[in-house]
Amino acid sequence: MKLLTVAPDAHTGGQLSGIAPVRATNVRWRIMALIAIVNMMTSFGKISMGVTAKYFQEDFSLTTANMGWILGAFAVGYALFQVPGGWAGDKFGPRKVLTLAILAYSFSFTLMAIVPQLPTTRWVGIVASFAIVRFLIGAGEAFTPPNSARVVGSWMAARTRGLGISFTTIGVGAGGAITPLLMAFTAEHWGWQASFLTSGLLGFLVAFGWGLYARNRPEEHPGINAAELKLLRSSEETATHRPTVNASHLPTPWASILSRRSTWALLLSYSLRAYTMFFFDTWFFTYLIKVRGLTVLRGSLWASTPYLAVLLFSPLGGIVSDLAVNKFGRTRGRQMAVWLGMACSGALVLVGCHTQNETLAILLVSSAAGFNMFANVTWWATCIDVAPNFAASLSGLMNMIGGLSGFLAPIAIANLVTRFGWTWALNSVAFLCLASGLLWFWVRAGENLESAPA
Repeated sequence: MKLLTVAPDAHTGGQLSGIAPVRATNVRWRIMALIAIVNMMTSFGKISMGVTAKYFQEDFSLTTANMGWILGAFAVGYALFQVPGGWAGDKFGPRKVLTLAILAYSFSFTLMAIVPQLPTTRWVGIVASFAIVRFLIGAGEAFTPPNSARVVGSWMAARTRGLGISFTTIGVGAGGAITPLLMAFTAEHWGWQASFLTSGLLGFLVAFGWGLYARNRPEEHPGINAAELKLLRSSEETATHRPTVNASHLPTPWASILSRRSTWALLLSYSLRAYTMFFFDTWFFTYLIKVRGLTVLRGSLWASTPYLAVLLFSPLGGIVSDLAVNKFGRTRGRQMAVWLGMACSGALVLVGCHTQNETLAILLVSSAAGFNMFANVTWWATCIDVAPNFAASLSGLMNMIGGLSGFLAPIAIANLVTRFGWTWALNSVAFLCLASGLLWFWVRAGENLESAPA
């Protein structure tokens, strides 16, 4: 006998009395997969110049100090546009904002291939011209992290925020693993210009896919059913002040957010964490070539290992962070996840840079990047915890501070290498990992920063 089907009831989450429950759709996981791919693209901007630095230095006779400024220019654009990027995401929605941002920095990728022919080269010189385009790439990519946090805040339940944020770092890890191989291979076979043109083309494709499928909120997506909406809009989210309405018409409560000691501890600790990760994004490939004596081909292979570690450890960090919150509460649980990740990261860098065996040393230092991003997901999950309606704005501010630290990192590391050698440069990375974790004694992930303190 054929049973009649009945449309799901929005008030019961897709279940009517006497009828088997309707299975929830999985649109949220497709959105998470897309946000991972979007974050993969940012690795091309961060890492590409470090991988191709050898060719630039040879073609244009650039010094290490020149490269430090060029590498750092990305971080300036990345830092300055974090807060505008976050505000735009909260105001206009991450679907439109991310689509335009990806198109913008993908176009800047293609400009890298013709920098020597740009008028700016005649006006300000080759170093400044490369720095200007790097700045533009950083400015475009700045829109990705805060808007990714906004997407996770809207598309994942409160109990799985850490896991949701880990999709962004999964993308960063996958992109970081692919970028050195792709950039080195294309540069070796067709020249460094081809590597940037390839990056630009991939970016245009990703922008098209994101704009076509994504939506700002689950309620706007035509493919989602009532059962999945119920999972995302449960009583747990209401109890933890999760956003259930579109708050784009409300002003960001900066006075309340910036009046808390917890906010400043969050920002400062993130800036130190960002410094340590920018070593892998900018100088790690050069470290492999100059200190560990690898060839360009072997170096490009080994340069992927930190990002393979990120790919492995970042989802684990999200899971551990969520489990710790469920067991110890939001504040203590988030703290414990950061303490574990940053302590392991600092220890691995310290031991690895003093290890003589080439393979073991590289594996140890690379694993430090994995634990760095193990902890990183908790910073972003905390932004959603404490300011769910304005997660993009707060995370944009946080990443702006991290970007400024990222601007200083390649320059500071270059100076430390020049004056004291690579060992001291890596020692500084290890020390700042530990300092970053210690600052979490003052971070309170259980607070609601959207209202003034009582």
